[in-house]
Amino acid sequence: MSYGAAVEQMYALGHELAQTPARKFDLAHMRVLLTALKNPEARFPAVLVAGTNGKGSTAATLASILKASGLKTGLYTSPHLIQINERIRLNGQAIGDDDFAMLHGVVDQTAERLVRDGHLPWHPSFFEMLTAMAFEYFARNRPDMVVLEVGMGGRLDATNVVNPSLSIITDIALDHQKYLGETIGEIAREKAGIIRPGGVVVTLPQLPEANDVIGNAILDADARAVNAVPYVPPVSPGSVSSLSSDVDGGGGKGSIRNRYPLEVMGTRIMVDSPLVGRHQLRNLALAIAAAEELHNQQLHNKELGQITPATIEQGIRDTKWPGRFQVLSRTTNNPEYVFDVAHNPAGAWALRSTLSAAYPNSEKARNLTLVFGVMRDKAVQEITEILFPVAEHVIVTHANNPRSATAQEIRQAAGRIADSTNIEEAIDVVSAMARAGEIAGIGGIIVVTGSIYIVGEAMRMLGVRI
Repeated sequence: MSYGAAVEQMYALGHELAQTPARKFDLAHMRVLLTALKNPEARFPAVLVAGTNGKGSTAATLASILKASGLKTGLYTSPHLIQINERIRLNGQAIGDDDFAMLHGVVDQTAERLVRDGHLPWHPSFFEMLTAMAFEYFARNRPDMVVLEVGMGGRLDATNVVNPSLSIITDIALDHQKYLGETIGEIAREKAGIIRPGGVVVTLPQLPEANDVIGNAILDADARAVNAVPYVPPVSPGSVSSLSSDVDGGGGKGSIRNRYPLEVMGTRIMVDSPLVGRHQLRNLALAIAAAEELHNQQLHNKELGQITPATIEQGIRDTKWPGRFQVLSRTTNNPEYVFDVAHNPAGAWALRSTLSAAYPNSEKARNLTLVFGVMRDKAVQEITEILFPVAEHVIVTHANNPRSATAQEIRQAAGRIADSTNIEEAIDVVSAMARAGEIAGIGGIIVVTGSIYIVGEAMRMLGVRI
């Protein structure tokens, strides 16, 4: 089967959240599939990362640290910005098209046989298929460590079949309430499902309700908690004032960065991260604490190296996690672009705070134009109330995804904000970006935000490589 056909078949399975909760949340079916594949999930060590916000940033930073330490490192994340291959990485490189097609064939044929023989009631979902493919890929390539980002929730997520060397829980907020629960406590219980009996959990203090749930889960599991608080800087670090980046998203000289000194493993290092904003300080702390814990667990590669303060410093500096306050500088023909995935209220507040720090002068005075789209199952009204007031102009649009809210739905959800903000509707991202360019002009700033699908389509349109 060709790569194109494999991707087409994957998408034909439908979006994960379009399925019923009962069908999605069933680890028994995932285990049947993996058993038939000879349990690839048991053939590599792993770190499991759950949370509402920051789990991708934490996972990407930790994977970069491990790679800088000479460790062969796998990374599994979701969703993707531009190409599905991005979700499965080895030493920073996305899985190749040929390997993707081959592994799809292996997993798909196994799944069809299990359904035909009555061992599975239906074909595995998109996420279950992709997770099994990732496990098979890592098992065949024998990495020293794999960092796995939970897709949604934790307790019944397809990734939660591994036996992790440690678990990380990032910040918990309201999101996916239809599937995870209506309160912080209920959502925290799902996230805490990645804690193992006698295992290790890296976390930070959170909202009281989440703290209670996570603390009780740690006690019940007789697990050991690793507190990342020592790695959160006591004061907000200064950032380089000028904004500059390149189309590769590398954030070269002059880029805004989180930069501050920190003592790690008894040595003073300079944290210099391209992941900016006060909220990223917590994600960096979690990644550093996890790296130190893995060092204490004697994770190393006999030939290539081990985790040290120097490799932690290098790994943080080299982290690539596109679409998170990623800046594409203005040119002689284009405005400045900021890409940021802010798909829930907590993410929206983080973006608003980072915009204020990055552009200390009045955003409106700098002609900030917002291109926004979001999935209809999100807290659309609350997100718009947070973000729309910072922009002079707002273009609401629709992603190429069946779950995406239409421009009209977003405008209606914006309610009273729509009466006080200059809002226009665009039928798709291409139209929205064109109109935003007309409004902003060469000297303006265009912020593309909301759903990862909106950000990904805009980046693809502009030729941004990741």
